[in-house]
Amino acid sequence: MDWLLQLFNQDSVPHTLLIIGLVVSTGLILGRLSLAGIQLGIAGVLFSGLVFGHFQIGINTEVMHFLRDFGLVLFVYAIGLQVGPGFVSSFFRYGLRLNGLAAAVVILGALMTVAISMIGHIPMPAAIGLFSGATTNTPSLAAAQQVLGSLPGIDSEILKMPGLGYAVAYPFGIVGIILSMLLAKRVFKVDIDAEAARFADSQQQQARVPIWKDLTVENPNLNGLTIGRIPFFEGMNVVMTRIMHNGKVDVANPDSQLQVGDTIRLVGEREHLDELKILIGPESNVDLKQVASNLQSKRLVVTNKSAVSQSIGHLCLMYGVTISRIHRPDVEFSPTSNVHVHFGDELHVVGSPEALSGIEKALGNSLEELNHPQIVPIFIGITLGILLGSVPLYLPGMPSAVKLGMAGGPLLVAIMLSRIGNWGTMTWHLPKSSNIILKDIGIVLFLACVGLNSGDQFAETLLRGDGFYWMACAALITLLPLLIIAAVARMAFKLNFLSMCGLLAGSMTDPPALAFANNLSPSAAVSLAYATVYPLVMILRIVAAQLIILLVN
Repeated sequence: MDWLLQLFNQDSVPHTLLIIGLVVSTGLILGRLSLAGIQLGIAGVLFSGLVFGHFQIGINTEVMHFLRDFGLVLFVYAIGLQVGPGFVSSFFRYGLRLNGLAAAVVILGALMTVAISMIGHIPMPAAIGLFSGATTNTPSLAAAQQVLGSLPGIDSEILKMPGLGYAVAYPFGIVGIILSMLLAKRVFKVDIDAEAARFADSQQQQARVPIWKDLTVENPNLNGLTIGRIPFFEGMNVVMTRIMHNGKVDVANPDSQLQVGDTIRLVGEREHLDELKILIGPESNVDLKQVASNLQSKRLVVTNKSAVSQSIGHLCLMYGVTISRIHRPDVEFSPTSNVHVHFGDELHVVGSPEALSGIEKALGNSLEELNHPQIVPIFIGITLGILLGSVPLYLPGMPSAVKLGMAGGPLLVAIMLSRIGNWGTMTWHLPKSSNIILKDIGIVLFLACVGLNSGDQFAETLLRGDGFYWMACAALITLLPLLIIAAVARMAFKLNFLSMCGLLAGSMTDPPALAFANNLSPSAAVSLAYATVYPLVMILRIVAAQLIILLVN
């Protein structure tokens, strides 16, 4: 058994992997245990790390810091890729409201920290640690320590206080966010499934998902005109897919000629199709899809790199088909001829069996290729994220530069790259299964290392005379702002509960709370709200921590 003891005691690669593996596996098992209907979920890894750290079972400090930061980067980068396609539209749709509420959480927490320090007689260095831990924001702790160390008359004992306050507050910071969600769920009697369905309906209505209508041509001004000469189809983003003339149904193309009495199938937004009924004619009783025996429709996925960036007009002309809809993450629309396809696009194609076979070969339509991630774009994106996070931002009156850090930089870059979609044959698309693995590995590494790092001081700090007092103060910093804003969001703004959970988790920049909220429902509402507020909140928390140190000391 000497080899086993050596493995636990030696500072080596196998030792590091063993400890991390044990912390993560036992933490995930702990997270599945239910107490009064509450499960810690993935946050159990943090508490497992605290136990290991308390018994001095740890790993090399530098390696631990690397694994913690690398895990955080993987997690936020995967989150950015997931929510990026819908981030911009979400921000302009209700992002200002969400960011205003999240900023209010930060401001209330900062004001409470100052009040608790002054009224509760807690040294400000310790109070700023409570602020960072209660809001589960490590970058704000680092920023505050940096500013604190630059002040005159600060000795090594004072410099330890923020870390101790952070260690005491952090565990309840996670639990407190989860408790605020559960409390809001009970107070407002929320039905999770109903909230998810309501959000999905809202997204569908706001996304203007295309529909189809079969219209009969009755306007004599259209008689003899080709589709290419009729301007309002392109202007309204409406696509004509089929045309029936003298009982025969064919694929519509720019050279197709309209005659009074023809029946045509149009695909586009409902509002535009209703307007075209006035210009073209009434809805037909004929279902062209049922009549057309020589035409078929098929959904094809773009996985062939040579097809990426080709225009819809070129594809339709080359293969004699009509592409009526494009489905991308969180959006579906009717394309115009100058729209270019992206890797992973799902195209709704109408044509003859021969034509569909030809374009299918050109597009790829390979699920195996779609589910195989490109590794190079992942590391290019992470590299760009680290560079952005390291750029110093100089604000008036601040003695040191503010940075987005290891979390904010990769998140913003991932959101931007996901909006770009493709860069030549390189795609920023990440299959769903790969995204989940990237997120989960990142978050468990982060939590395991935070627990290991804080565990040796946690019990001692907690059991000191003022340990529980500090924890109670930190609980107020966590809960009161969240509960106040949750009530305002639900009662005043009628915010969807799942979006509210994302708001609360994002306002605390807390990945475990995000993971817990995501477990409530598979809806994208949580992650979308989280990503909407995360960048602003990260900056505000870093600035707030520095301002508290500079203005109060």
